[in-house]
Amino acid sequence: MTPENKSTAEAASTGFDFAALSPRDKYKLMIGTIVPRPIALVTTVDEEGRINAAPFSFFNCLSADPPILALGVENNPDMSFKDTAHNIRMTEVFTVNIVSFDIAEAMHACAARYPRGVDELKEAGLTAMPGRKIAAPWIREAPAAFECRRHITLELGKSRQIIMGEIVYAHYREGVVDERLHVDPAGIDAIARLGGDTCSTIRDRFDMLTPKL
Repeated sequence: MTPENKSTAEAASTGFDFAALSPRDKYKLMIGTIVPRPIALVTTVDEEGRINAAPFSFFNCLSADPPILALGVENNPDMSFKDTAHNIRMTEVFTVNIVSFDIAEAMHACAARYPRGVDELKEAGLTAMPGRKIAAPWIREAPAAFECRRHITLELGKSRQIIMGEIVYAHYREGVVDERLHVDPAGIDAIARLGGDTCSTIRDRFDMLTPKL
């Protein structure tokens, strides 16, 4: 991986031609630069009702009307579906649980490569709660959770899918949302993914008011 030759005008910058990079090198540049990224601890069930939980940092909200969340889900090296993608394909539902600092280690435990059928929530010491509108459970210890029905899936080549889900129900820890539906960021205490193995909190905050012309 070699930076492109720089002209005098570009001497203070380093550039990379993405067409010349390997997928792994593109990944390293992207996850180290597009930060912080929220972490979704996604719970699903398979056709037999067995629970799966897995964290994703290729995740965000895309729309409020309709209320759409998006997950970037990578396939196995042999291009077969991982449990989350398989379960969503078969059941059409999933729940996004927001990861607070308190459950960060438990979230990390869910990332281990357990055999199919193992309940990661039990292994991590987390509690599955029945969904209100869908079969996929939500996590009692999470500060917030969104029950979702699959809206559309985009196939990005053989290696990755973008799964969009429409939120049909939301759970919040008591006291996190006020009567005006303002969510307390300290109550959520979410963590975010940076590059490599590094994560961060959102505890250092400041306000920037929208300019009025």
